[in-house]
Amino acid sequence: MKTETTGDATFETWTVEEVAKGIADHAIVVIDVRTPQEYMLEHIEGALLMPLAFFKADALPSQSDKRIVFHCGSGVRSEKVSRAAIDAGIKQIAHMEGGFGAWKAAKKPHIGTDMATGAPRRVNN
Repeated sequence: MKTETTGDATFETWTVEEVAKGIADHAIVVIDVRTPQEYMLEHIEGALLMPLAFFKADALPSQSDKRIVFHCGSGVRSEKVSRAAIDAGIKQIAHMEGGFGAWKAAKKPHIGTDMATGAPRRVNN
């Protein structure tokens, strides 16, 4: 994990493997900041959706029990949202390096769409 101190806040960049372990350990909340359309097509199982266009730092869940890790398609939007959260006064926040593209490249399981039926389906690479 890469860590950057910004004022009195800590901004972390997690790898795909660190995020996968955090999910398995029930230690993190993954928040997808892509569009609803991107999320509906495919997403990390269990990830919450808070699109960049509708981001509100005061609507984030507390980090008292679980850490928040943002992700997007490539890592650009999730970094932007993380920095906006810091600007809004959140003292510790993280995002996933490489985004969902890196998640899929690492062959991690996710929820996809069965193109024949339009129904969601688990993809186990």
